[in-house]
Amino acid sequence: MNKYTQAHFAQSALITIDTQNDFTLMDAPFRIPGTVEIVPDMVLMLDKYRSRGLTIIHVIRLYLQDGSNVDLCRRQMVEQGGQIAVPETAGADLVQALKPDSSVKLDADGLMAGNFQQIGENEFIMYKPRWGAFYKTRLEEFLKVRDIDTLVFTGCNFPNCPRTSIYEASERDFRIVLVKDAMSQLYPMAEDEMKNIGVNLLSTSEVNELVSLNN
Repeated sequence: MNKYTQAHFAQSALITIDTQNDFTLMDAPFRIPGTVEIVPDMVLMLDKYRSRGLTIIHVIRLYLQDGSNVDLCRRQMVEQGGQIAVPETAGADLVQALKPDSSVKLDADGLMAGNFQQIGENEFIMYKPRWGAFYKTRLEEFLKVRDIDTLVFTGCNFPNCPRTSIYEASERDFRIVLVKDAMSQLYPMAEDEMKNIGVNLLSTSEVNELVSLNN
C-alpha cells in the first residue's frame, strides 16, 4: 500500500455530489439512472460519519433561470425554459434521506455567494458553479483549516462532477476514496483510471469498518 495515498479516515471528510431531487428521484426530468439506488448506502455512511463527529460536505448545483450561471453545454436549454436545480424549488433540494433533519432547506443566496451552509454539528452544504467542487469555491481552504487530508467521494453521475472533483482533489494532494457502491454511473474502465491516480476504491461496508477502526 502506498503510504502517500493511503486514506486517513480520522482526518477524512465524506463528500456527497449532486444528490438532489432533480437528478435522483425516479420521476425527475433530469434523473441520472442508478442514483436513487445508491441512496441507502450513502445514508449508511452519513450515519457513521455523524456518529463519529467527522466532517460531511454535500456539494450541489444550482441553475438560475436566466442561464447566467449555467455551463455552456446546458445554458441554451435553460434559456429556452428548461428548469433544472432551480433555487428555491423542490428539485434543487437535497434528497430527503440524506438530510440530518427533515426541516433543512437550502439557503440558495448564501450558497451561491460562496458560503458553506451548516446543517448539522459538523455537516455542511456547498455550491459549485461548474463540474469540479474546487473550481471557484473555498473548498480547499475549508478543508485545510480543519486538517482534513482525505476525501471520501459518493454521489451522482461519476463521469461528470465526481470525476472532475476527484481529479481536482488529486491535483491538491488529498488522499482519496471512491465508494464504489455509493456512486452512480461508475464503470470498469473508470475504476482502472481512478486506481492509476492513487484513488482507493472501497465499498460502503469497508469504509464504515475503517472509520470505526480509525476514529
